[in-house]
Amino acid sequence: MSPVVKLALGLLAVAVVLGLIGVPWWGILLIVLGIPAAGYAMLDPKQRKRLRGINRR
Repeated sequence: MSPVVKLALGLLAVAVVLGLIGVPWWGILLIVLGIPAAGYAMLDPKQRKRLRGINRR
């Protein structure tokens, strides 16, 4: 499986689990999109450049 498919399946699994425990849909959306965005924002510029280089291959 490609890394994108693995990420999509992981995000789907998190959304299903959060939906089953009663988190509203907008809360699920904030969690699923917010955690990766916060992780990317915590990288320093050198790490972001390296990550962009890896993703281009």
